[in-house]
Amino acid sequence: MREIVLDTETTGFDPGTGDRIVEIGCVELHNHMATGETYHQYINPQRDMPEGAFKVHGISSDFLRDKPVFAKIGQAFLDFIGDAKLIIHNASFDMKFLNAELGRMGLPHLPMDQAIDTLAIARKRFPGAPATLDALSRRFGIDTSARTLHGALLDSEILAEVYLELIGGRQPDFGLSTGPVAGGSSGAETWRPAARPVPLPSRLTAKEQSAHDAFVDALGEKAEWKRA
Repeated sequence: MREIVLDTETTGFDPGTGDRIVEIGCVELHNHMATGETYHQYINPQRDMPEGAFKVHGISSDFLRDKPVFAKIGQAFLDFIGDAKLIIHNASFDMKFLNAELGRMGLPHLPMDQAIDTLAIARKRFPGAPATLDALSRRFGIDTSARTLHGALLDSEILAEVYLELIGGRQPDFGLSTGPVAGGSSGAETWRPAARPVPLPSRLTAKEQSAHDAFVDALGEKAEWKRA
């Protein structure tokens, strides 16, 4: 099962009044596990950047001036997402912008039933509680320290973690049985994710590494892993 966690940044709230997409970020999941494949693109909106939007995402008109317009990247974006389900926080917002851009290219709109709205899931699961991406990240203990401003790819990576928690944890299909699945073929191979081409960077900070090293040194020869 292939899913794409998706986020956009825009010049405003309404494509009907001329607002445009300025950034798209996507993270690929396969059977609820990140594959390491992503799609990220900045886009020239061919208009000014309102101050309010700039304060949200920090993307300026000057920065976008040499970036491609949506018409140049639209097909590549569609090729990446394919027919996968789109995991989006407040899906109606991003979908109306994507479909406005696709409409300008004369391409078919993305159907709303292709999207899974994590905002709706969160409101149903935690009625009355804050359901912003930041609030859900705090609820699930997800680190968002790198998120000083909104960014489509970073927000997609955070949303992927939030989504997996919302649907039941990091391994929603986890089971102890090693036998064949009921109704399935006993000879079917179990899918396993491919190895990452580039290892993920360590999340350990220099301060944490230093504190760990000092702790180990303080143990002296008592440290089990120092014994021959």
